[in-house]
Amino acid sequence: MKIVYDRINNMRGNLITITAEGVSLGELARIDLKDGRNIYASVLRIDGDQVTLQVFQTTRGISTSDQVTFLNRQMQAVYGDTLLGRRLSGTGLPIDGGPQVIGESIDIGSTSFNPVKRIVPRDMVRTNIPMIDVFNCLVKSQKIPIFSVPGEPYNALLMRIANQTDADVVVIGGMGLTFKEYQAFIENAETAGTINKTVMFIHRATDPAVECLLVPDMALACAERFATDGKNVLVLLTDMTAFADAIKEIAITMDQVPSNRGYPGSLYSDLASRYEKAVSIEDSGSITVIGVTTMPGDDVTHPVPDNTGYITEGQFYLHHGKIDPFGSLSRLKQLVIGKVTRDDHGDLANAMIRLYAESKKARERQAMGFKLSKWDEKLLTYSYLFEERMMNLEVNYTLEKALDLGWETLAECFQASEVGIKESVISKYWPEIAQISK
Repeated sequence: MKIVYDRINNMRGNLITITAEGVSLGELARIDLKDGRNIYASVLRIDGDQVTLQVFQTTRGISTSDQVTFLNRQMQAVYGDTLLGRRLSGTGLPIDGGPQVIGESIDIGSTSFNPVKRIVPRDMVRTNIPMIDVFNCLVKSQKIPIFSVPGEPYNALLMRIANQTDADVVVIGGMGLTFKEYQAFIENAETAGTINKTVMFIHRATDPAVECLLVPDMALACAERFATDGKNVLVLLTDMTAFADAIKEIAITMDQVPSNRGYPGSLYSDLASRYEKAVSIEDSGSITVIGVTTMPGDDVTHPVPDNTGYITEGQFYLHHGKIDPFGSLSRLKQLVIGKVTRDDHGDLANAMIRLYAESKKARERQAMGFKLSKWDEKLLTYSYLFEERMMNLEVNYTLEKALDLGWETLAECFQASEVGIKESVISKYWPEIAQISK
């Protein structure tokens, strides 16, 4: 039985308070306005008979005498094949001008997948980006952030991953997007021809902060159903710092005692409950989560990247328009390198990164005016080829092609005996090409 309350005690920001009994946290409520509109809210806090709800849209137009009806259920998303190609708001409503999405209603914000049903990840998610596929493989069911700063092309990187991945379904959760960023995602998916396997849940910068909180839950709830239906799903979330800021804004409105830099003490749990949705399901599909985390002032000790680092399985550092090979790490790459990829993968990747690290020192010697040795000159040539062929985010190479190109790059710059790779691998993979003078 649905109980109707006709008195709103208080309104602050996107929060309203009423006197009610028999409701539960997260329960959905409908507010019937005098002008005939309906606005939805969910229960955020219960203090005795005082119930605080967060409104999913603006509270403008709500009066204290409007009726509030509790619907005896949580917030839900709609799941089905009709989702593919659609763009929805944080509340699950279409924002693409299309018809209402038809399908099964599913609860959002549910608990993570049963650990007993999880399996050890063993498959690679191909992105055709060498700095990921060659040096820090993305593994199915991995949860990994992209650490960056505002202004870096992290959304462009996400778009390239969406275009080039071999995942069956791509779910994009955009939080705090400008209109230009939102349009870029749309145009990219249409131009690349990936729109028919893509679902977007979008919160724009002008939308209420509370809708930002719903975007990852909507995206991950639908991703989980696709995965249980046997699909390999890639979830791309941008920007999780905007999500955390929305949590902070709501917490301040509720007069919660702040923790580090004004964020609530629940920040770790709020982030972990979303990232832990990443899973590989036995005899079914998988969910892989990549979330952008912008670092204010490039400060990795900021609460959002700091907490994220404890939750996730590595990180990609995006600096100066490139994935930094020294700050990036995939903690699951050893599960696939040399096991589901070529046997030269590990040796080649390690040698190339080691030589690139040496080349950075050669560049410093050159910048300081020191006389360069022949070895320094080889390193300098190698560093420019490495950045052009491997670190350029515009390239689109399969893993096998990238590995072959890596061998060619080494052969153009060094003798086989100089790269520090064991002879058995050298004899099998060292290319027979015309080498430049050593």
